[in-house]
Amino acid sequence: MSTTHEPLKQWVEEMTQLCQPDNVVWSDGSQNEWDTLTQLLCDKGVFTRLNEEKRPNSFLARSAPSDVARVEDRTYICSEDEADCGPTNNWYDPAAMKELLKPKFKGSMKGRTMYVIPFCMGPLDSPLAKIGVEVTDSAYVVVNMRIMAKIGAPVLSRLEDEAAGKVDFGRDGHGTFVPCLHTVGAPLEPGQEDVSWPCNEDKYISHFPETQEIWSYGSGYGGNALLGKKCLALRIASTIAKKNGWMAEHMLILGIENPEGEKRYISAAFPSACGKTNLAMLVPPKELTDKGWKVTTIGDDIAWLWPHADGTLHAINPECGWFGVAPGTSYETNPNAMDSMLENAIFTNVGLTDDGDVWWEGMTDEAPAHLIDWKGNDWTPESEGPSSHPNARFTAPASQCPCIDPEWTNPDGVSIDAFLFGGRRESTMPLVFQSKSWEHGAFIGSVMGSEVTAAAIGLKPGVRRDPMAMLPFIGYHVGDYLQNWIDIGNKVEKLPAIFNTNWFRKDADGKWLWPGFGDNTRVLEWVLRRATGEVGGKETFIGTVPNWEDFNAEGLDFSEEDFNKVMDLDKEEWAEEIATQQEFLDKIGDKLPAEIAQERAALIERVKG
Repeated sequence: MSTTHEPLKQWVEEMTQLCQPDNVVWSDGSQNEWDTLTQLLCDKGVFTRLNEEKRPNSFLARSAPSDVARVEDRTYICSEDEADCGPTNNWYDPAAMKELLKPKFKGSMKGRTMYVIPFCMGPLDSPLAKIGVEVTDSAYVVVNMRIMAKIGAPVLSRLEDEAAGKVDFGRDGHGTFVPCLHTVGAPLEPGQEDVSWPCNEDKYISHFPETQEIWSYGSGYGGNALLGKKCLALRIASTIAKKNGWMAEHMLILGIENPEGEKRYISAAFPSACGKTNLAMLVPPKELTDKGWKVTTIGDDIAWLWPHADGTLHAINPECGWFGVAPGTSYETNPNAMDSMLENAIFTNVGLTDDGDVWWEGMTDEAPAHLIDWKGNDWTPESEGPSSHPNARFTAPASQCPCIDPEWTNPDGVSIDAFLFGGRRESTMPLVFQSKSWEHGAFIGSVMGSEVTAAAIGLKPGVRRDPMAMLPFIGYHVGDYLQNWIDIGNKVEKLPAIFNTNWFRKDADGKWLWPGFGDNTRVLEWVLRRATGEVGGKETFIGTVPNWEDFNAEGLDFSEEDFNKVMDLDKEEWAEEIATQQEFLDKIGDKLPAEIAQERAALIERVKG
């Protein structure tokens, strides 16, 4: 198999000469390819086939202990001008980076097969769809990409037809592709025995915004190796979006249908460990489902949004699957995610039960008496350390999710009525409030963050600012990114309302003030009713908050007194909050949009008043 797309053919030939694989295989995305590669991975000891009765067509992988997560300190934005990279990214001169990497890539696939994976992020017929081609020496990458994106023959055919002028869906980048070069960096000499998880201690994940290229060396794991995900769908896509007047965001998209059958959509940004996937696949409490409330999901991680001809902001999910964190996921916290992974799934760095199923911390109240842990060792509840790595993952098809929205592959996207921002805050931030304007909402998003308490992650205690939950994923200067938010506000006639939420408020005794999980539907109900003008609210110095009488607490053991606690606003705490924002905003420097600075100044005056 090859291609009639001459630039692609030439690029693959160049990469073949550089990396020197023993074989080149073009991925067709078929079931036969999946069966062949998963069996190959089992034969090599990379995969363990799970119990076919309990978990059909599913597999467990164990990575090297040194290759378990994204490596932000080895992730680079190689913009031609260092000033375009900004203070929140690692910069490297693009020519110097390629000069550094080419000797590493030279011969890096010896003894291995190079897989050529044409893939599409977004519905194939969408004007926002992005076609990439990843070359990789990892079969693990191929099978995970098959779940996470549309890959293979249909994508290649579309690319060829575009280049030949046979079809034109108005796709941004018509007839072109994003070249994505990946290797685990572990060539094999003749007769050399392979390891179950080849990788290299030296890692580089490099993005070239001007040429729209991605080069990833040394890691076989997650967002370092599945280059359609964070690398293309956020870092590179964000630069394309800025140039062309749209938005690539680290956001879930969910739909809410009320008892009258009206459906509206919300997009939400939360930093890690803030319940993002749980919210995306929310199950409303029985009191609301009995009345006809329904929640569906379009996507759990990434949203591409653009000003639509109907005057609203439309969004698509560019992915086809979930690449979720396993620990903490359970039938109590996220039953829809659990049902999504009942078959045709890949699990990485979780525990293996004696009957050939998977288990991780938080999956059930009681741990199994014996497991094989993520490092391949015997494990019991008395063992030191967890059975599963804290960043252990499940890869599962979105199509298997019970609450998948009927519009999730609509190439025209869905119209967004509201944005949510929010982090993990034990105090200061109320359960929910609405911004005073689009500009005020952009300011709220620019300084959102979560409290850091674990010294293990190498950050000092305090609030880690994470603008729009995009801190590791903005492919250019953070100030220009915030300016794009301001600019979008001038291009859309009916802008989404912007809200901030905080499910994690605690009382003086350290107890949660809000039950969270399914009951977050009650907050979303108020959000949408506010966004559509159905209910009023109370104006405060931070924005509009709900009145108790407009908040649906039916069937919930939650009094007006409880409500007042979770909504409490303390001006002394807010004065401290404003002061701690300055350290982050100072990093942005002269590129901080004037509108953000003005909104902050106005908040300072309101707090003083």
